[in-house]
Amino acid sequence: MEQEKVEQVQGVGEILTPPSQRTVLLRRLAGPVLSVAMLCLALWALHLLAREVNYHQVRQYVQSISHARLLLAVLFTLSGYAVMTLYDRFALASIGRRLAWHRVTLISFISYAFSNAVGMSLLVSGSIRYRFYIQNGLSTGEVAKVVLFCTTSFWLGLLALTGVTLLWVPLPSGLMLAAYRLPLGALLTSVPLAWLAGGLIRRPLRIGRWRVSMPSVATGLRQILVGALDWGLAAAVLYVLMPDELNNGFGHFLAIFVIAQIIGLVSHVPGGLGVFEAVMLAGFGATGNQALAAPILGALAAFRVIYYLLPLCTATVLVLQREARGLREKSLLTPWFTGLLPSFFAGLTLVSGAVLLFSGATRALPVRMAILRDILPLSVLEVSHLLASVIGMLLLILARGLQRRLDAAYWLTLVLLLAGAVFSLLKGIDYEEATLLALLAMALAPAHRLFYRRASLFSTTFSIGWIGAILAVLGCATWLVLFSYKHVDYSADLWWEFSFYQGGAPRALRALVAAAAAGMLFALASLIRPVRLHREPPSEADLSRALPLIKQFPSAQAHLALTGDKSLLFDAAQEAFVMYGVEGRSWVTMGDPVGSNEDARRELVWAFLEQCEHAGGWPVFYQVSPADLDLYLEVGMNLLKIGEEARVRLDSFNLDGKSKKVLRNTVNKLTRDGFWLEIVPAAAVAPLLPRLKEISDAWLRDKNVREKRFSLGAFDPRYLARTPMALVWQNDRLVAFANLFLNDTHEEASVDLMRFLPDGPTGIMDYLFVELMQWAQAEGYRWFNLGMAPLAGLQNRRQAPLWNRFGALVFGRGERFYNFRGLQQYKDKFDPEWEPRYMAVPGGIALPMILANVASLISGGLSGVVRR
Repeated sequence: MEQEKVEQVQGVGEILTPPSQRTVLLRRLAGPVLSVAMLCLALWALHLLAREVNYHQVRQYVQSISHARLLLAVLFTLSGYAVMTLYDRFALASIGRRLAWHRVTLISFISYAFSNAVGMSLLVSGSIRYRFYIQNGLSTGEVAKVVLFCTTSFWLGLLALTGVTLLWVPLPSGLMLAAYRLPLGALLTSVPLAWLAGGLIRRPLRIGRWRVSMPSVATGLRQILVGALDWGLAAAVLYVLMPDELNNGFGHFLAIFVIAQIIGLVSHVPGGLGVFEAVMLAGFGATGNQALAAPILGALAAFRVIYYLLPLCTATVLVLQREARGLREKSLLTPWFTGLLPSFFAGLTLVSGAVLLFSGATRALPVRMAILRDILPLSVLEVSHLLASVIGMLLLILARGLQRRLDAAYWLTLVLLLAGAVFSLLKGIDYEEATLLALLAMALAPAHRLFYRRASLFSTTFSIGWIGAILAVLGCATWLVLFSYKHVDYSADLWWEFSFYQGGAPRALRALVAAAAAGMLFALASLIRPVRLHREPPSEADLSRALPLIKQFPSAQAHLALTGDKSLLFDAAQEAFVMYGVEGRSWVTMGDPVGSNEDARRELVWAFLEQCEHAGGWPVFYQVSPADLDLYLEVGMNLLKIGEEARVRLDSFNLDGKSKKVLRNTVNKLTRDGFWLEIVPAAAVAPLLPRLKEISDAWLRDKNVREKRFSLGAFDPRYLARTPMALVWQNDRLVAFANLFLNDTHEEASVDLMRFLPDGPTGIMDYLFVELMQWAQAEGYRWFNLGMAPLAGLQNRRQAPLWNRFGALVFGRGERFYNFRGLQQYKDKFDPEWEPRYMAVPGGIALPMILANVASLISGGLSGVVRR
């Protein structure tokens, strides 16, 4: 009876109508497709704007930049990143938190180094800040406020600087926005002015359901000034690298720079790559002008290296050192470390693959080629160039495998990094990229234990965003081939030309086609590999395979797999399984993976996650224990506390003392009235089922309830015949029953379905529990599990996460609908030990839908959420 109440908790939450599969697919495709389309458009625009420029001219300008200018650009870059730390300092001050200045500086630098280079600043910098600030004691809500403050400052500064610049500095007449300079400048300037004006309003503003408290005028002014200074210093980096013949004053340059940056940011192309360059060329009137376009492209290339690449490499080294130090110290934050480091290795591998592809698309230095001609046969050079580009494509693919912690991806990446370093030297003495690849291999070598999964690389799912990134790199490599060799007339014979000095274009074409072919072959192999979606109910063979694992698992909850209403997903060696149900787009497991092999259980979490991705669903792990939380943190899931589970320690259980007086009196009274307990083995349950069904039907009618499912068994003869049964008799009359969960390890005993006759005496469930505990104690069991008390233990404190505060509110004031507090108090009289239980869910805005799906799954449909 009491466990029936447990399952009614998940009705809390907004019930939403699930979108159609077509709508979901369109949403998943929209962002990556738009980014790739914008990148292709930008590359095409670059091709048109710089059609008279060749790669040699661009490289020549880069080599001509003086050391003094390069040093000045580096100093401006350092100043810019130093100013960026003020975003976080002011954000922390606005929420009343103080951290050591060196910690804030480190977190700010790392987040901006990655977000500037990768793009998607809100997502990238927000996730990095979340990981680091949580480690420094901030709550989730406080981190969200810091991220919002920094993002707002970032845009306010950019809009203010752009607006003021447009109002004061004329744009070139050839630029499309020149005619709209003044109204556009006024519009952009009005946004930060409105922000400042909002600081004069003392009461929070109402925007729909939201209440927004505006910052003070002083705080808003600091946001705008820091943002404007940040962007001004970024512009200064490129300004000192630009050719002298284009120097019409910093104001003129700044107007074009900020417009190009806004367009690059709006395009959602990572780092504004291609989009920013195209706008800069158009802004300076370099269309078709070889004398202007080549120096501008050279300055932009140097700017990308100094302002984006160097900070990115520095931030990567800092992160690796920081996390490695934490690992050596065996910090409690190791799950964060293991969840973060593989993603960094994946990102660096992706960059390394792109470097090899871009290198294969450009001309080698003539001096180095002259050295190779004297020491290498031409055939070695040709093969090395071809294989280096193929390795570049394979590294792009393997990066996904590293992110998924695949053992095969780890070893292949190590081998290919070393091979790529060798081929880089053989194809053009490119010692720079060979050093990069070798250093990454050295960093990756001792990290083998982080890549523990034995799954096939071909079964790895590639998200739309990941596929878009690979296609974007391949598209950029294609553009580089066309740009580097635009002076070469194409002919069919070009493919078969082999030469040290005149064979650059044929080598680049062959390497590009070979790399694309390698990617297509992998895609084809992945597509023809059958995808097995295990959504059918378990067969008798599945249940037979699961039963030994259930009996050896410490938690008696594993017996819920025997209900037959949940699908079972086994690992390849049949050493562990997860049980799950599907409701809407939510794929919900019941409890932790079941099995004694820890590697198999860990692999099952990944396998279940990938199966959900194949089906476009949301993975949810319901009612998981604290001991296994690292399994879900490693795959990037968020944790919600959903209640506490009551377990009675049997070696110390007794009915002595004043607190047990009521229980003691109840048991003694019913014993005098002729009540007694019988334990029936599973093999003898089937003949009793007709009598048990009469009791069950009477109980359901009396309580006016219906059967639940998923996290609680129903009266199903096939299910009940698989478990032992506890029977309560009054003399020779059967008055109550409960099926038992017993494991062979004697770690834990529990009950699932409990039913009794409506005309039975008061306290019959107390009698059943006490007698079962004493029986389990005599049989040598360590624990008796009373089940979970939903929402128990959640704190309604100001600093607590929003979910905890909401759950505590429902727990305290929801007695009218659900007996949350009464259920906890009932179990508490047995003096149990309470242990928290969690639900692992994916991040994002899908949480209301997930909660609704879980509630529907447990309650047997949405109607069961709101009625018994």
